[in-house]
Amino acid sequence: MNLILKIVSFIGLALTVVPSYLVFKNVIEFQVHTLLMFIGMILWFTTAPFWMKEKKL
Repeated sequence: MNLILKIVSFIGLALTVVPSYLVFKNVIEFQVHTLLMFIGMILWFTTAPFWMKEKKL
C-alpha cells in the first residue's frame, strides 16, 4: 500500500512540473496546463501525507 501511495504521489508531483515545460515549448495550451496542474495538486496533497508521516517510537 505504501508503494502505491508513493507512485501516485510522484505522478501527481510530475503533473505539477511537466505541464509548465510543455506550455513553455508550445506543446499544450494553457487551459490544459491548468487542468493537469490541478489534478496533480489534488493527487499530491491527498496521497503524500499518508506515506510522509513521521513514525512513532
